[in-house]
Amino acid sequence: MNAEREGIRPFKTLKYLVFGILLCLAVGAAGFLGGRYAASRPSEPELSAVVLENQLAEISELASVSYRYTNMAQFENKGDFYGITIPFTTKRFILTYDGIIKAGVNLRGAQVSVLENRVTVTLPQAEILSHELDENSVEVFDERNSLFNPLTVEDFTAFQTEQKAAMETKALESGLLEEAREAALNSVRLLLSAALPEDAVLTLK
Repeated sequence: MNAEREGIRPFKTLKYLVFGILLCLAVGAAGFLGGRYAASRPSEPELSAVVLENQLAEISELASVSYRYTNMAQFENKGDFYGITIPFTTKRFILTYDGIIKAGVNLRGAQVSVLENRVTVTLPQAEILSHELDENSVEVFDERNSLFNPLTVEDFTAFQTEQKAAMETKALESGLLEEAREAALNSVRLLLSAALPEDAVLTLK
């Protein structure tokens, strides 16, 4: 009986050895596949105030609205002496041109706070970002010069500056800044709704 048992032991040893090898292979394969799976899984959106502020800064241009206009205005200047117009001193012209005013919220100034799953974004006030004239659209009509009070480049420049200010006032009165803020809120809401986890609570101010 002892001889028989001793004859069986090598087979048991071999069985344990094979079992150990298979166990190691199984553990290694599980670890490899687990790593592959973890690497392939989409990472959860990061609730970081810095990351979110950087994302907002990238869409500043998208969060703006444009006010396009065509303006026609008349310039007139004349010499005056105690309420009496001095002869041959009247100069004038009519100017027409197209312009575009852009208003929006500078999202680089947005403040983001994160508390657990609650994200609060505070936006700066809307403002006029730019105002440009289409130089190709500028036309001058009814130009009248004066021998004693000639038209100058400064006349045109000062008049354009004055008219630009008038058009900005008109744009503001039409609700341009309110429209710009609404556009900014919508842009931020769309961006962060896609970037944040589903359980995140977003508050915009």
